Amino acid sequence: MTMTSTVLQRPTATTKTVEKQATKTTARRSRSTMAWSHEKLRFSCIDNIGLKQLWKLIALDTATPPSSPPSSNNKSGNVEQQPKSSSSSCNNNNNNDNNSNAENALELSAPATPLLLQQQQQQTQSKPHGWMQLSGHPESIVPTTTGIVRKRIVGIDDSEVLAYQMISQEPKTSQIVPGYFGLRELHSQHYIELQDLLAGFKDPCVMDIKLGTRTFLESEVSNKTLRPDLYQKMIAVDASAPTPAEHEAQAITKLRYMLFRESLSSSQSKGFRIEALRLRGRSPLKDLKTCRSSEQISQTIEQFLAARRSVQKELLKRLKHMRLVIEQSAFFSRHEIIGSSLFIVYDDQRVGAWLIDFAKSRQLPPQLSVNHRSPWQPGNREEGLLRGMDELIHAFEEVYARSGNHRSCLKI
Repeated sequence: MTMTSTVLQRPTATTKTVEKQATKTTARRSRSTMAWSHEKLRFSCIDNIGLKQLWKLIALDTATPPSSPPSSNNKSGNVEQQPKSSSSSCNNNNNNDNNSNAENALELSAPATPLLLQQQQQQTQSKPHGWMQLSGHPESIVPTTTGIVRKRIVGIDDSEVLAYQMISQEPKTSQIVPGYFGLRELHSQHYIELQDLLAGFKDPCVMDIKLGTRTFLESEVSNKTLRPDLYQKMIAVDASAPTPAEHEAQAITKLRYMLFRESLSSSQSKGFRIEALRLRGRSPLKDLKTCRSSEQISQTIEQFLAARRSVQKELLKRLKHMRLVIEQSAFFSRHEIIGSSLFIVYDDQRVGAWLIDFAKSRQLPPQLSVNHRSPWQPGNREEGLLRGMDELIHAFEEVYARSGNHRSCLKI
């Protein structure tokens, strides 16, 4: 079977037709609710750690049930003021598929990692009309029936808006990120409209990988005040982690705490960490942040790829292309990229990989430049984005080689 990469294109569905059909269909049936169940990943990266207190520090937030969002009335790139609401369902035989796509988009294609694996529960709480607040994250994600996801932003000068506007001016670079369709204003809230990365996939396997050796801005750790609360969080995870001086002071700085957090995963050592994944027909797996050794990472990737050589080959091709584009991009040469993730998805027919989440991208001062590979020192703005890409590609190449030697994958 030949796997093909997905092509990023602007959705072309006729909005009015969809709305008329959706109104008729919604009157007959209500939107189904999907509930994810918790499932632990049972291989060495979990079994060998055994730190029960670790999840107090880095576990994702629990879910808040979303309400059904309205669909888009306008697909242009202009700002839209207070549109009339409409149903977001589709009609006839496509109803179930589109409802599922909308819910999956909310689960998996949101450009922020916590949104990837947020549990969906029964809709027992009302939400403001036209948008959805997801628990544990400031952004709101609203899927539509037109292959678009809306992400709430602070305002029109938001860093993510500026990033997508500049990236969209580079033809090659714009192909490695979600398609950008402009701004919207709904009920005094601002949104960017992005491509729904799961549109067209059927029950896909999905993986979210946080890139970079540093996932915090320098401005977030500039305060050198000693904090007892962060010291308590550190010893709750590892009582031997503080230095003798820190034990004596019973306090640490935020920078020290953030570096400690990075050391718990593979971010500091490899420049990436596997945040979460979902296998076909399974509940999402999110207890993966402590997979940090090469063998643990290889096992996780093997689980995800299930020895599918065609998928492995296509993903390697895609990842190497993305790395080359980043190296040649004017945008990436002039920006610090913090907290971005690699979003990988595949099914029986297609393979896709995109760089997502530019909420913490920052333009560099004129006197500074970065290569995205050098070690970070306060002030040099290096974040290890390309170092993480290098290490990740190497990890995928090792799995590909193992698969060629007919090494069997572990079973979940």
